[in-house]
Amino acid sequence: MSKIESIFKSCLEPKEVYKGGKNIPASNKKLYKLSSNENPLGASPKAVAAIKKAAENIDLYPDQTDIRLREALVQDFDGQLAADQFICGNSGSELIDMLLRAFINENDEVIYSNPCFLPYSVFSRWYGAKLIDIPLTNPNYHLDTEGILNAITDKTKIIFLTSPNNPTGTYIPRSVLDDFLSRIPKNVIVVFDEVYRHFADAEDYITALPYVKAGHNIIAINSFSKTYGLAGQRIGYCYTTSTIANYIRQIHKPFLLPITSIEAAIGALNDKGFVEETVKTVKEGRAYLSSEFDKLGITYWPTQGNFFIVDPPLPEIEFANKLMEQGIMVRPVSQFGAPGKVRITVGNQEANHALIQALEKIKPD
Repeated sequence: MSKIESIFKSCLEPKEVYKGGKNIPASNKKLYKLSSNENPLGASPKAVAAIKKAAENIDLYPDQTDIRLREALVQDFDGQLAADQFICGNSGSELIDMLLRAFINENDEVIYSNPCFLPYSVFSRWYGAKLIDIPLTNPNYHLDTEGILNAITDKTKIIFLTSPNNPTGTYIPRSVLDDFLSRIPKNVIVVFDEVYRHFADAEDYITALPYVKAGHNIIAINSFSKTYGLAGQRIGYCYTTSTIANYIRQIHKPFLLPITSIEAAIGALNDKGFVEETVKTVKEGRAYLSSEFDKLGITYWPTQGNFFIVDPPLPEIEFANKLMEQGIMVRPVSQFGAPGKVRITVGNQEANHALIQALEKIKPD
């Protein structure tokens, strides 16, 4: 081992690395990107207009803090939370990193449930956490609450929960979450990833909001990448109790958010019509694809997100490659803890029809 290698942290030895979805390759062929759960309608027009206006001032430093965006979020949440209960950052992923940086010391324990968003485990390892995987139950991908409760020790710091869950599309019913939160120790933080919340319509779906208002140690992760179509701006936020938020804010960097991201997010929050049209498009697309998957005999799981996880009729890589040949990009999710499965984003009507036509062509007889 060289002298420089001797100072590297052991938790950062080459291991599992998060790889995002692929971008559309350069090609003259029409391609539909159904691999990254992006907005099927593009971006909010009000957000785009705000970016163009902000671009006139990109020679200037942005806001030193995120207060203007937090005040806009207060309005979006109808005043149910105060401005000091929000924290904004460069995407939901960056906020996950920030929370781990705030709470995790070497050998602290982090509990998560595969299949799930890979940064939960990858980012936790950066800070030397001991990872405890309590997998979702088979075959329905439900949360194993008893397994999680039994895994909690005096070293447990963070439990990751996701609803709707990426990549499975499943959610945590209110009764399950009520019971779970009532039974965990008071010194454990629950990080509740709800970035797909706008698409959930199950009668017993619930966000973290009432639990934050009740004073639970829960932090809700949200993003502008999905519903608002701002994936390229890398902007997100979380909300929690004032006590937890003010603690985390101690490591919030000044001038953290680019001026275009701040203005785009504020513009998007003011575009209620775009949000409503996005949700309508996704729900109609889910219904259409569910019906067509049934006709084709494609195994899939009911979803509350803007995507499906499917058990493809071919090996996952072969399936993805054959769809790519037909102009459809999808995401194999073995890396997310779902070996052999593929995630398919709900697109606009044109993209959804193209997907079904492609499936008809590649599906074995």
